Amino acid sequence: MRLRCSSFLHTPRRAWKGMHMRNYTTQMEAARKQIVTKELEIVAQKEHMTTEELMPLVAEGKVVICANKNHTCIDPEGIGSMLRTKINVNLGVSRDCKDYDVEMQKVMQAVEMGAHAIMDLSSHGNTIPFRRKLTSECPALIGTVPIYDSVIHYQRDLDTLTARDFIDVVRLHAQDGVDFVTLHCGITRKTIEQIRQHKRKMNIVSRGGSLVFAWMCMTGEENPFYEYYDEILDICEEYDVTISLGDACRPGCLADATDVCQIEELVRLGELTKRAWAHNVQVMVEGPGHVPLDQVAANMKVQQSICMGAPFYTLGPLVTDIAPGYDHITAAIGGAVAAMNGAAFLCYVTPAEHLALPNVDDVKQGIIASKIAAHAADIAKGIPGARDIDDKMADARQKLDWEAQYACALDPDTARAIRDSRRPEDDHSDTCSMCGKFCAVRSMNKALAGEYIDIL
Repeated sequence: MRLRCSSFLHTPRRAWKGMHMRNYTTQMEAARKQIVTKELEIVAQKEHMTTEELMPLVAEGKVVICANKNHTCIDPEGIGSMLRTKINVNLGVSRDCKDYDVEMQKVMQAVEMGAHAIMDLSSHGNTIPFRRKLTSECPALIGTVPIYDSVIHYQRDLDTLTARDFIDVVRLHAQDGVDFVTLHCGITRKTIEQIRQHKRKMNIVSRGGSLVFAWMCMTGEENPFYEYYDEILDICEEYDVTISLGDACRPGCLADATDVCQIEELVRLGELTKRAWAHNVQVMVEGPGHVPLDQVAANMKVQQSICMGAPFYTLGPLVTDIAPGYDHITAAIGGAVAAMNGAAFLCYVTPAEHLALPNVDDVKQGIIASKIAAHAADIAKGIPGARDIDDKMADARQKLDWEAQYACALDPDTARAIRDSRRPEDDHSDTCSMCGKFCAVRSMNKALAGEYIDIL
C-alpha cells in the first residue's frame, strides 16, 4: 500500500528542514550542495540505503527523484538502475473514450496495486481539472506529455501553433505540479531526411514524436523543444520538473530496432542530458519499444554509455510483433531482461496495446505483468531484500499454508479465487486440486515425519 499524503506527518524532523528553508532549486542541486531533502531521506529509507550513499548518485544524475515542488502530497520514489525497478502506468482519455471518472478509477486501482508513477496521456477535453486533481490528491509520481495537451489547450490545429505555444504549455504543466514531462527534444529537421532515406517499416510510432515531425514538415521550422531547450531547462529548474527525454525514433517493430534513426537520436539525447545537468535539471532517457530479445541487453548498455548513466525508461521493450491482446506478456519478457541489464523504469503495457484504450481490467493485467518483470529483474540484480518475499512464499508452500501464500502473492484475490473455485476434497483439503493426494509437498512432509502416506 502506498503512503497517503498524511503519512508525511511522520517524516523525521531533519527531512522537513528543506521545505521551510528551501535554498536549492532541484533535488540534483540539493544533492550537489550536500543538502538532505525530505524526499532524499524517504527514498534512502525505501531503498535500504544511507543518505550518504544515495546523495552522490542524485548529484551525478544516475538517480532521479521526480518531485515537483508544487506536488505536495507526493510519496517520493527514486529511479535509477541500482535501485528497485519502478513501474509507470499510462492513463488518460481519448476522443473515443472520454470518461474522466473511469480514468480516476484506473488511477486509484493503479496506486493501490503499487504503481510508482501515473502518466496522464489525455488527448481530449478539458485536461486541466484532471491533471490538477492528480497532483493534489495522488501520491504517485505524475508525468505528462505537454505536446499532446497543446492542441487541446489552444483548441487549434497543429500547424497554427507556434513554438511559444508549446513552451507555454510546458510551463503550465510545471505550475500544475507535474513531476516529469516527456519532451521529444532529440528529433530535428535532420530526422525528416533520415526517415525518408532509411525507409523504416513503421516510420515514427511515437505519438508525440509524430506530432513534432508533422509540425516541422508543415511549418518548415526546427523542433521547438530542441531549439528552445535552454528556456525549457529554466522552467524545469524553477519547479524541479524532471525531463524524460522522449525517444521519437523508437522502433515500432522488430525490423526497425537498433537502426540509424534510433541510435542517432540517442546520441543527441546524450548531449541534451549533459546540458540539463549543467542546469541542475534531472533527466531520464526513454528507450526502445519493439526490440528482438537478443538485442535488449545491448540496447541498455549502449544507452548507459551514450547517456552517461542517466536512468533509462523503457516501453516494454516488446520482443515480438505478433501478440496483440497479449502484449503485456511480450513487454514483461523484454522488461525483465531490460531491467536486469540497466533499465530503471518500466512503462507498463496492457493487453489492449495496439488495439484500444485500456479498460480497468486491462490496467490491472498490465500492472501485474510489469510488476513481475520488475521484481524478477531486482532479484537478478541482487537488490537488497528483493528475494525476501519469495523465500517467505517458499516457506508457506512447504507448510501448505494457503493463507500465508496469499499474503505473499502479488495478486492475493486472484490466487484465492482460483483455488476456491476448484477446491480439493475434504480428505486432502490441505493440497490443491492439481495433484490432490499425489501432492509432492504433502508426501515429503509425511515421509520426513515418519507418517503413513495414503495415495488412493
